[in-house]
Amino acid sequence: MLEQTIERYLVNRIKSMGGTCEKFLSPNRRSVPDRIVILPGGEVIFVEMKAPGKKPTPLQAKDHALRRELGCTVLVLDSKEGVDNAFPK
Repeated sequence: MLEQTIERYLVNRIKSMGGTCEKFLSPNRRSVPDRIVILPGGEVIFVEMKAPGKKPTPLQAKDHALRRELGCTVLVLDSKEGVDNAFPK
């Protein structure tokens, strides 16, 4: 399964929950998470999308660690099942 297939599934899942799932691009920083999820109630979650079995690069892992140290939630998802577990309906 392709990463973009899982990413599309995530976007649809979040929309069905009444949230937004925005593409995250930062012109000044590399290795930022792929998506910013905003759920009803104001919960904000950074999501890194990966093809099944793939892991974040060292730069991505460093970025994730920094965000977590700042109190943010960062998820790495590599399957539709992972999306379902992270965002149950």
